[in-house]
Amino acid sequence: MSNSQYETYESYETYEEYGRPAVRSAGVAEAAVPAAAPQEALAAQAPVGQRPSVYDGFDVHSAQTVAFGMPGAYEDTYAPAYEALGGHAARGVYEAGGVREARETPEGALPRQVGRAVSGGALDEDARAGVSGRGARRRKVRSAERADSCVRRLLPQALVVAFLAGGTTAFVAKDKAIELTVDGKPRTLHTFADDVDELLAQEGVDVGAHDVVAPAPGSALASGDEVAVHYGRPVRLTLDGHRREVWTTAHTVQEALDQLGVRAEGAYMSVSRSQAIGRAGLSLDVRTERSVTVVADGRARTVRTNAATVRDVVEEAGVTLQGEDMTSVPGDSFPRDGQAVTVLRVTGTEEIREEPIPFETERTDDPTLFKGTEVVEQAGQVGLRRDTYALRTVNGVKQKPRRTGSEVVRKPRKQIVKVGTKPMPTSVRGADGLNWHGLAACESGGRPNAVDPSGTYGGLYQFDTRTWHSLGGSGRPQDATAEEQTFRAKKLYVRRGSNPWPHCGRRLQG
Repeated sequence: MSNSQYETYESYETYEEYGRPAVRSAGVAEAAVPAAAPQEALAAQAPVGQRPSVYDGFDVHSAQTVAFGMPGAYEDTYAPAYEALGGHAARGVYEAGGVREARETPEGALPRQVGRAVSGGALDEDARAGVSGRGARRRKVRSAERADSCVRRLLPQALVVAFLAGGTTAFVAKDKAIELTVDGKPRTLHTFADDVDELLAQEGVDVGAHDVVAPAPGSALASGDEVAVHYGRPVRLTLDGHRREVWTTAHTVQEALDQLGVRAEGAYMSVSRSQAIGRAGLSLDVRTERSVTVVADGRARTVRTNAATVRDVVEEAGVTLQGEDMTSVPGDSFPRDGQAVTVLRVTGTEEIREEPIPFETERTDDPTLFKGTEVVEQAGQVGLRRDTYALRTVNGVKQKPRRTGSEVVRKPRKQIVKVGTKPMPTSVRGADGLNWHGLAACESGGRPNAVDPSGTYGGLYQFDTRTWHSLGGSGRPQDATAEEQTFRAKKLYVRRGSNPWPHCGRRLQG
């Protein structure tokens, strides 16, 4: 195809009409030569390169060439070979009088190479009619071919556009407009998240065990949904004396009380109800209003109070505690709803009493003493304690004395006793064989612990203390055993005979 703005037509075949060959020249197809011009016929039969350029006085090179695309110009009949309508044979489509006709194109031929009419020149009527009819049909075929080629070229682009349009539709379908409210702060956003968990993860919103998410985590999302996140806040609540830690999503103290179901009417609160609760939480002391009855001096008074202690309730009831007055429950305890508190009027005095403190006895072995002999080395002394007692009258009734104090005036002194371990001799030379039993019966009635009315003499044989000690005895004779007393009496007899017993001594012999 020429790059010129003018199209040059080439001849593809010759037409013979009524036995005459058609005349062609390079670039312009000429009309058939009339039979009355033999010289032109001869020139037409000559080789193409040797044909004369002047035909019957007409210079064929001076023929006007019509610009491509100008009005009245012929159509552009070029169509690439790859746009053939299929296989190894192209089909031409012809329309005449509303009837479409399909004709086979020789295999291997280009569409424009088949059935080309020669334009211009002088043809007879039949030839011109035939050429004109075929040219019109060819133009229609070429128009259809160009339309089909255009469709083939635009089809990939249309597919791309359709794909992009489908992707855009899917993109728009996945996009969702969500209103996300985090701790009371709303904002509208667009997201591709499928559920609440994905949305919170994309937005960097961390939730804990005490936080509330609505709708619940894992719920599917649709455009137009609202998602709210409420952070939990710790509240160290002391409610009517009971301490505990609770979690709330409320932003103010009043909202927290509403969530916890705490009656705020008439209640005492350590902070204002409008106080904001931060993420770190706060401490809150709440005392609800209660009904308490105070009984004092024979009269009952019922009060509505949010006091912290029983003592405060009594004061609110107009009752004054004096001296040792007290209440039926501890004054610093928390008053309960419906509780009755009785005021006790207390009067009384103190009483001091002295009480003895017994002494202890310590016993030690003494090998110098005969068995059965105990000697008090240190006499014990009783101690003294002074106790103070409170004598009370409660509401006119005397109470049991209550010891309120104790003081040791004198500490007790322990008693030390020596216990003999030496074997007791039973024989004294010169005194054995006498009637010691009869002497004892006469002196003391046979009682080892007998003491005379004056307290001077004691024992079986009524020794005085000095004589007893001179015989080797210790302590008091009446405290010694009967065997030791008889042994000491024998020793006294060896020294002085029966003189120590002037009235009963004669019994020794009988």
